[in-house]
Amino acid sequence: QVQLVESGGGLVQAGGSLRLSCAFSGRTSTSYAMGWFRQTPGKEREFVAAFHWRTASTFYADSVKGRFTISRDNVKNTVYLQMNSLKPEDTAVYYCAANSIFPAQNRFDYDYWGQGTQVTVSS
Repeated sequence: QVQLVESGGGLVQAGGSLRLSCAFSGRTSTSYAMGWFRQTPGKEREFVAAFHWRTASTFYADSVKGRFTISRDNVKNTVYLQMNSLKPEDTAVYYCAANSIFPAQNRFDYDYWGQGTQVTVSS
């Protein structure tokens, strides 16, 4: 069973940066692809970015391309989402997820989810 634990959310001013972490455990990470999603109240969970452990390939939603970057630490089995030039519309609960498909933009393609971490960007 895969376990995912996010951390790193918080409050930041517009234009600022945050780095989210997603610690992966329970299975061999190289068999999986990771996704980051976000959700605001009343809206569907939105795809943000995807990452493949084995190939280190990345894929981003147009809304974050050029501002957000995925990276990994193989020793810590952790995937990071570096978020720069944050905007108020980036405010959401951010979730990491895992599956075996890359790149998967549909939340229903993901089998495992973390608990989410709140990101709030003030104007």
